[in-house]
Amino acid sequence: MAREKILVVDDEADIRELIEYNLMKEGYHVLSAATGEEAVEKAQAEKPDLIVLDLMLPGIDGLDVCRTLSGYDIPILMATAKNDDADIIIGLEMGADDYITKPFSPRVLIARIRAVLRRRKKHQQAVKDEAVISLHGIELDTKRHSASFDGTLLDLSATEFAILEFLLSNPGWVFSRGQIIEAVKGSDYPVTERSVDVQILALRRKLQDKGAFIETVRGIGYRMIDGRDD
Repeated sequence: MAREKILVVDDEADIRELIEYNLMKEGYHVLSAATGEEAVEKAQAEKPDLIVLDLMLPGIDGLDVCRTLSGYDIPILMATAKNDDADIIIGLEMGADDYITKPFSPRVLIARIRAVLRRRKKHQQAVKDEAVISLHGIELDTKRHSASFDGTLLDLSATEFAILEFLLSNPGWVFSRGQIIEAVKGSDYPVTERSVDVQILALRRKLQDKGAFIETVRGIGYRMIDGRDD
């Protein structure tokens, strides 16, 4: 059974509940939102595997949601009552991965979702198979376990390397100290959250001016600034 997390965004409760019901029947973990603002908040907090997004929403509309989440690398399937090619093209250019027009059958929606998730998995595997991760002039060769910035080799501990690899692989995402520990050490590893601060401090020092790209997000944790923020 599928266990991907899907965020359903629609201001019409009956449509939203119908989509949720059919997704849960297929084994998906479902979240929901009735407004664009709520959709952005839940997407940033919950990091869903896919968003089913209605374009016509109160407050910020679906296109604005696409624009706001464009740097978060979350697949978006637009669900729209509009048949105008211009609206669909704009949505796709804003970062949506596919679209489906209302009214639609649940079976077609599920098929579209599966297709988007399959493409997503192939992309993730391709990224995972890529040996070199590069951003902001920082370069990690995960197979050779070497790191450098602007051609200068870095002497990193195994933990520092793992943290840097995790942050570089997820630019723009904010992670709590606990999430960083779990990602690099596992959920049961006996490390205090304070130790993450120490590791980040050491990384910044070794990266010199590049260390500024590891941003502290007050009250939450850390993120690697996305390339579009340069």
